[in-house]
Amino acid sequence: MIVTPVKTPLDSLAEALRCHPSIRSKLAIGAAGRALGLTAASYGHPGDDAAALPNGGGYDLIAGEGFIPAFIKDDPWFAGWCAVMVNLSDIAAMGGRARAIVDQIWAPTPGQAEPMLAGMKAAATAYGVPLVGGHTNFAAPDLGLAATVLGRADVLISSFAARPGHVLVGVIDHRGAYRNFDNFFAAAHATSDQLRRDLELLPELAQSGLVPAGKDISQGGIAGTALMLAECSNVGIVLDLGAIHPPSGVSLPRWLRSFPSYGFLLSVAPESVAQLCAQFDAHGIAAQVFGHVTDGTAVTLRDGLDAAIFWDHAQSPYLNLGGLNA
Repeated sequence: MIVTPVKTPLDSLAEALRCHPSIRSKLAIGAAGRALGLTAASYGHPGDDAAALPNGGGYDLIAGEGFIPAFIKDDPWFAGWCAVMVNLSDIAAMGGRARAIVDQIWAPTPGQAEPMLAGMKAAATAYGVPLVGGHTNFAAPDLGLAATVLGRADVLISSFAARPGHVLVGVIDHRGAYRNFDNFFAAAHATSDQLRRDLELLPELAQSGLVPAGKDISQGGIAGTALMLAECSNVGIVLDLGAIHPPSGVSLPRWLRSFPSYGFLLSVAPESVAQLCAQFDAHGIAAQVFGHVTDGTAVTLRDGLDAAIFWDHAQSPYLNLGGLNA
């Protein structure tokens, strides 16, 4: 007799996340890496939030971000803001401080580019990081936007340094609302001083030695970012869904795939958790234990006694860049 396994709600959630476009979009990174001949062991360690280039006394950091046409068309001002914001988050996620941004703008006319440029200018002013030029084309058939940021770190927070026994802490600013797809925008009503101080926490924590590993929560959301961190570090991660508390009115499935404007997954020693969470709590930012790092290669969703594998990066590579600890 053939027994068909019963699919639990947790199995269904894991499957829905695996199939979601925002999570599957990261599969393109591996294809691009193969075409360019890049692996995680290449210069700058592709797979991290920014390329880290040793400079003799620390690291120069460089990162870039491009935007899908539907996102730009739906909300061009917000796309311009995000071109700055997400790049600064990538630098902070590495324990760095951003120094300058260059933009790449395509538009049929200057007037159609104006909302994107206004969004970039507003964000650069708010965060206090200068725009120093870039590339502009006002004869393009459609809108296009990308940006690149330069930064520096004295001590790195690395995607390749999560270790079994670490605790996974989620740090997300809940003071916001959704704007454009699954983007949770917590910067809308923050002051410039608040935005700058909140990003500054990451390099300060790196320099204190509290945070060896972590990643910016990107378009893959909590689930996809945990998977990227696990694959880079060649470890497993258990996400404790009972410990992940979305903002009021937001469902857990949506929160697991959301892109928060201020959100990081940090992998730290158990004895560092209380001090780490206190630092963010003092800024009004929710810092919660989301799970823990394990041996193995699976990212597992756990809810009480129930568990379901979201993704096993050994069986199905995600970034597919190889690892430094394989």
